[in-house]
Amino acid sequence: MTDVEAPVDTMVDVAFPLGGTHLPRDHAWPLARALAEHLPWLAAEPLAGIHPVKVVPGYGVRGLLSQRARLLLRVPGARVPALATLAGRSFGLGGCALRLGEPKPRELLPHGTLFAPIVAAESADEASFMRDVADTLRALQIDAHSVCGRRRLIGAPAGPTTGFSLMLHGLSAADSLHVQCVGIGPQRLLGCGIFVPHRSAAAVGA
Repeated sequence: MTDVEAPVDTMVDVAFPLGGTHLPRDHAWPLARALAEHLPWLAAEPLAGIHPVKVVPGYGVRGLLSQRARLLLRVPGARVPALATLAGRSFGLGGCALRLGEPKPRELLPHGTLFAPIVAAESADEASFMRDVADTLRALQIDAHSVCGRRRLIGAPAGPTTGFSLMLHGLSAADSLHVQCVGIGPQRLLGCGIFVPHRSAAAVGA
């Protein structure tokens, strides 16, 4: 699921305050496309990713943004200066207007439990997905317990991407940082395979 031969740079998260009131719940593809217009190198960075933006839970096509909402990009440390060009930029996504504030880098920190809201899967079969996850962890030489969560879909022009939320726990500090750097699976710019520290196993069903 992951290209384990890809070189691992020092990855960081860069947070942008978000100005706006709403965001489409299925925003991954239009957001990636909008950012690519200003960051032509983004798609060529194999480990770069765009975190899913958190919106207020609900069932409408659009979700409400809280005043603390952030756009988070995971990029190699060497790319951080290039993100300054996004500060103050405005985007229109699905009829929702967004404005980015000043970027602030955040160092990745080790944590024994990591969570990814979605990891891309080759099929909707959970058992097959978990076998692929186990194979990837072995290839990365990472020792962890994995717990599969809900199946999810992300819209894209070529068709929806299927995935599952995933919890990894029992990680050593070194393995935790390694998983955060390389992720699991493809479609990183759609928010897939990006792991963050989490303190509660209840998140796997979120």
